[in-house]
Amino acid sequence: MIDEPIRRIARKYRESPAGQSLIKIVDKVLNTGRACSVWPLGFGLACCAIEMMATAASRFDLDRFGMIMRPSPRQADLMIVAGTVTMKMAPVLEQLYHQMPEPKYVLAMGSCAVSGGRFYRDAYSVVNGVDRIVPVDVYIPGCPPRPEGLIKGLLDIHDIIRRDSIADAPYTEGKRPEYRQYPRLRYD
Repeated sequence: MIDEPIRRIARKYRESPAGQSLIKIVDKVLNTGRACSVWPLGFGLACCAIEMMATAASRFDLDRFGMIMRPSPRQADLMIVAGTVTMKMAPVLEQLYHQMPEPKYVLAMGSCAVSGGRFYRDAYSVVNGVDRIVPVDVYIPGCPPRPEGLIKGLLDIHDIIRRDSIADAPYTEGKRPEYRQYPRLRYD
């Protein structure tokens, strides 16, 4: 993460033409580096976790995108929630989310993570969507979605990262600045 003094300087000079040019160049360099080295935390809870592992394996190979699955939330900047989130797992999910450093992103994979799933929607023990617990950036529907769908979602995360700017306001406790709220990407 970029130090706050640099962000303060960028916000101070973002109105001048020379400042805009410099900020654009710095944004492109920094965001390309960040987008090409996303470290996801796999939070696999059900059958979608098998497809997530298949995506990380040799056939689809997430390493070619610079993504290496991390075992610790303190090393990760993307959380992939794959599967059914129960009421008992919800506090654990929220705790792991708050342990991740800023900026952090969340990807909901599978119908159960997106909306509670078609089998468990009316169950008293299932959370009807991960976005009730943590803010989700990209949704991937399917039961379970194919590895190609997960790769498309990860490329959407790359696009979101490339839109960041050092002139943006700082992140505060998982809340992004008002003008950085992206439309939630959905596709079939």
